[in-house]
Amino acid sequence: MNSQSTPVHIRLWHKDFWLMAIANFLLAMSVYMLVPTMPAWLMETQEFSVQNAGIAMAAFGVGLFALGAFISYLVQHYRRNLVCIYAVLMEALLIGALYYLDGLHMRVASPIIIYVQRFAMGAAFGLAQMVLTSTLIIDTSESFQRTEANHSAAWFSRFALSMGPMAGLVIGRQLGFQYVLLGTLGCALAVILMVLMVNFPFRAPQDDIPTVSLDRFFLPHGFPLFLNLQLVTLAVGIILSVVHVEQFYSMMMVGFAVAILSQRFVFKNAELKSEVVTGLILMGVALLMLITRHLPIVLLAAPLFIGMGVGLIGARFLLFFIKLSRHCQRGTSQSTFLLGWESGIAWGVGIGLAVLKGDVLSGLVAALVLVIVASVMYHFTHNWFTNNKNR
Repeated sequence: MNSQSTPVHIRLWHKDFWLMAIANFLLAMSVYMLVPTMPAWLMETQEFSVQNAGIAMAAFGVGLFALGAFISYLVQHYRRNLVCIYAVLMEALLIGALYYLDGLHMRVASPIIIYVQRFAMGAAFGLAQMVLTSTLIIDTSESFQRTEANHSAAWFSRFALSMGPMAGLVIGRQLGFQYVLLGTLGCALAVILMVLMVNFPFRAPQDDIPTVSLDRFFLPHGFPLFLNLQLVTLAVGIILSVVHVEQFYSMMMVGFAVAILSQRFVFKNAELKSEVVTGLILMGVALLMLITRHLPIVLLAAPLFIGMGVGLIGARFLLFFIKLSRHCQRGTSQSTFLLGWESGIAWGVGIGLAVLKGDVLSGLVAALVLVIVASVMYHFTHNWFTNNKNR
């Protein structure tokens, strides 16, 4: 039932939804700008070993899971937009601590300090992103528009996967790491402002909500999809750990745009599994090109194929999670997808540094192996999904 305090939106793309979608983009930007720049700062300025830098980047992925079990309790007992705002504010303070450290040219006494900072930043980002995608974005759309809302908003954060590293590299090379931190801090503060600009109706708190639960956090029966998605994002994270060329990320962005057009015109009436299979093939071909060829055209075509492949896979897996969820589990499916996506990338970056020591060839080969394993697994995962979906 609609009340006077609950706005009704006939169209999805209204002002409030635009604000939440852009906030989703900027929140992801605040993380991805640090992916190619922070390891270099840790190794050059803080004199970390490549292994310690990798552990620091991977700690972010562990932190993503830290507060998830409390999300349902928090959004039911407090204003959900304020939960998101306080989580983003915590992320901003943690970024500010790095800015203060770099500005004073200080060295940390132990790598553990940075591990804790990255873990806490992952926890803050995970809480903010899960509340934003599983609750706030859904609250700005009508019930019949929510699948489209989830699908569309996710593309904003997907574009941040290419624009974030590209912006970080450009700013870092032109102005220095301090300005990268200022950029990420600006993104986080802009997210807070945008959430404040949307009027979310008050909801009376529920008293029977357990403090710890899997609601809005993790979908246990979606674990096969989660694992298959992580294999892909681990490969993406490893690629991000060894590629530090702005042109690569600009072509990835073009690939994302091509993926959107392909979904609209090429895969509109195609077989259900065709998008993921095509995406995996494109990623595999791109990695083979990067491993075996060193022509200028490869530096244009390969990242375009990777962007298109990652875009197709991410969009389809998100819809799979939604279709796998049961009644009132839409938010949980969003959070599960987010965890699989973000933790895989974070751990992939960590593996690329700590295990593969940032070696380009080793990283590309490892990513190719993961893509092959993901392709084999998807044959079984897809059959399992068709037998277990609920929508």
